[in-house]
Amino acid sequence: MKVAALQMTSGPEVGANLAQAAALLEEAARRGALLAALPENFSFMGLKDADKRAVAEPDGSGPVQEFLASTARRLRLWIVAGTTPLRSGADGRVAAASLVYDAAGERVARYDKIHLFDVDIPGRSETYRESTNVAPGSGITVLNTPVGRLGLSVCYDVRFPELYRQLSAAGAQLLSVPSAFTAPTGRAHWETLLRARAIENLCYVIAPAQSGIHPSGRETYGDSMIVDYWGRILQRVPRGRGCAVAEVDLARQSGVRESFPALDHRTLATGVTP
Repeated sequence: MKVAALQMTSGPEVGANLAQAAALLEEAARRGALLAALPENFSFMGLKDADKRAVAEPDGSGPVQEFLASTARRLRLWIVAGTTPLRSGADGRVAAASLVYDAAGERVARYDKIHLFDVDIPGRSETYRESTNVAPGSGITVLNTPVGRLGLSVCYDVRFPELYRQLSAAGAQLLSVPSAFTAPTGRAHWETLLRARAIENLCYVIAPAQSGIHPSGRETYGDSMIVDYWGRILQRVPRGRGCAVAEVDLARQSGVRESFPALDHRTLATGVTP
């Protein structure tokens, strides 16, 4: 069974972003992937962070959601749709929603990013206050897919291992981490964090990313990758647009979990009963 992690350079034109996503999804399907994951902000990266308020769709309808449903159905492909802004609360903030569509084009899951990127990048004049325009999610999402049981997360979530303990305790065999990492934090931590989440949970990690310099002037790190349950990088796309495809072997993963039962040796509470 094959999965794909897609790397994009999204901008402020939704239509252009969807055309870019369509080409990559078609490539993933041609290469035999059963499930393909798009990066965070795949549908929109505005000139200003507040611009996402204007393009946010109501939950269940809109051009982006219609595109995802029709493309999944046309390609017979499961799609993990990075994040797209959906209308959220009365204060005008949006949800950074990661949506999953099955091969029939039906939406089967939604996860709203929990941990929001409110940081000043050390040593740089880069400041982010994601919570100004995005309302945080509050619950985990794990679902069955043709390639295994998948736990959803987004970008900054990867720095919070307790989230992934809950996902693995809920049966996750794979973890999705669609991202738009900054260039300096990507250089410092991206690969290390992804491999750590894979190793400590004995899970595959599918990590599609934004890459390059965007029309807003923001630079994202890229290096989309697929990591196996032992922390080995199976495939990656270092820079630019592209598609990483790799095999998932659940039988081998299960055998390693049985012979190296670290997940069964947990003694501290995770908040979820294994």
